[in-house]
Amino acid sequence: MITGMALAFAGYFGGFGAFLLVAALGGLGWAAGRWVEGGGVRDVRDACERSRR
Repeated sequence: MITGMALAFAGYFGGFGAFLLVAALGGLGWAAGRWVEGGGVRDVRDACERSRR
């Protein structure tokens, strides 16, 4: 919910470009967090594949 609110504010006040920037940085932050927790590239890739199913 917090992520959605951040994207909504970015889209409303900054336009579509800001929306994309916030979404991209949020995705990079999520991947970096998974990496730091010890998963590495394989864990991030597996998490993305599981979310598609």
